[in-house]
Amino acid sequence: MYQEEYKRWLAADLEDADLNPELSRIEGNDDEIKERFAVALKFGTAGLRGVLGAGTNRMNIYVVRQATQGLANWVKTQGGTQTVAISYDSRLKSDVFAKTAAGVLAANGIKVRIYDALMPVPALSFATRYYNCNAGIMVTASHNPAKYNGYKAYGPDGCQMTDDAAAIVYDEIQKTDVLTGAKYMSFAAGVEEGLIRFVGDDCKRALYDAIESRQVRPGLCKTAGLKLVYSPLNGSGLVPVTQVLKDIGITDITIVPEQEYPNGYFTTCSYPNPEIFAALELGLNLAKESGADLMLATDPDADRVGIAMKCPDGSYELVSGNEVGVLLLDYICAGRIEKGTMPQNPVAVKSIVSTPLADAVAEHYGVELRSVLTGFKWIGDQIAQLEAAGEVDRFIFGFEESYGYLAGPYVRDKDAVIASMLICEMAAYYRSTGSSLKARLEEIYKEYGRYLNKVDSFEFPGLSGMDTMAGIMEGLRKNPLTDIAGHTVVKVTDYEKPEETGLPSANVLIYKLDNNETVIVRPSGTEPKIKIYYTTLGKDLAEAEAEKEKLAEALKPIMA
Repeated sequence: MYQEEYKRWLAADLEDADLNPELSRIEGNDDEIKERFAVALKFGTAGLRGVLGAGTNRMNIYVVRQATQGLANWVKTQGGTQTVAISYDSRLKSDVFAKTAAGVLAANGIKVRIYDALMPVPALSFATRYYNCNAGIMVTASHNPAKYNGYKAYGPDGCQMTDDAAAIVYDEIQKTDVLTGAKYMSFAAGVEEGLIRFVGDDCKRALYDAIESRQVRPGLCKTAGLKLVYSPLNGSGLVPVTQVLKDIGITDITIVPEQEYPNGYFTTCSYPNPEIFAALELGLNLAKESGADLMLATDPDADRVGIAMKCPDGSYELVSGNEVGVLLLDYICAGRIEKGTMPQNPVAVKSIVSTPLADAVAEHYGVELRSVLTGFKWIGDQIAQLEAAGEVDRFIFGFEESYGYLAGPYVRDKDAVIASMLICEMAAYYRSTGSSLKARLEEIYKEYGRYLNKVDSFEFPGLSGMDTMAGIMEGLRKNPLTDIAGHTVVKVTDYEKPEETGLPSANVLIYKLDNNETVIVRPSGTEPKIKIYYTTLGKDLAEAEAEKEKLAEALKPIMA
């Protein structure tokens, strides 16, 4: 079957000039053909994500057209404004895929609001809500390497599409022939017919106003003298992040020159992920040279941010997603209580794999902390529930350990723009009091205990990778662990049992140990890898790290 599909693509008059040479190059190579045509990229709640190239198992204009036709078929059943918002980041072909999607929607009689230049995930979520759209499309592969691109679909609430809606879209995609099944008109024709319009300046300004209204201590940054180094990692954060920071009074911003402008090849770091040192290295060097108080980097679609803080001894330390989440939760709670802006019965939300230290901090401030499944849409879902009850102002903060944060209900996905603003405000505040982020973090550990949170990833590439991962998870369920590195497992929570967790089913296992430490095993939803999350405790960092290493060593054979 895949050989026949390959021959059909080879014989077709393909519009993308990059595809034919690739198809000709793999002629007669069964493995290469199978890799591209044996399966199709699956459309799930995170949309599509794959390597750029020719074939049904690659990201190209035909796969994008097919997916958008599936989305259009769903939108047509939804009533409402019959409008879809579109944004895109700096990845290779992101702009092409965004305009391709707009052309399919227009050909289906659906109106489009598309940004006139690259803009991040939060801007897409905001525009979807601002224009009362039926759906939104964000063309991005987040922090994956340069050879990837992707397509995230959003519902009318600006949250990533629900499982139910995604299943309907997937069914419609499967009814659509990838090469010939999608209706299509050129982007120019869609504009001429008035079906495709650009997002207005009013919408862009409203987003910035919504973000800036969430300052905890308005006006503080104008006088604090914070010195910042910022890297957009060649992505979509440059304009919105610098705009908001300048608006609130942070003007001493040095942009990492090699990573300033959009560049989908990400030539300075092979993996533009603010969780890893290599992505922050250039910025760190610049921070050391300039003596900056803070270095921050946003990923290509600017929904996640990583930071390095200046320590009292002048060195710089990378701060984990969990630590930033706890620092922000602590800062927002203390600041809003001080300013009298804390709502009645405040609610914060975190993912189940994020640090239990946040629970202790929330309890200290009298904040209800809800734990939800991994994926920011579940945090968005909690905001939606509060909104439905007329209590949306109770939501003060949500975060995931994977560097995603949100303060405020104006969007329904993680937002590196507001996170950058609040991190800078927080650093400026501690600077103005003679303290620092590092000093505050140490105070938190002193107060609540020395928590350490670490994640190990095990990759399972190739077509058989998913089967291997499924086998490992099945083995853990059939033969439950009773002991890890000499610590008795006192409780196993299996998130495939919603009747026990009260949450939707998810392929996650959490082991609580007799010394109050936890181990979480979870296959990634977007990449062929299993992640193991460790929370260990110690009287100091060295002891907590030694504990983590013991647990990790004990689990390695299971992942072999």
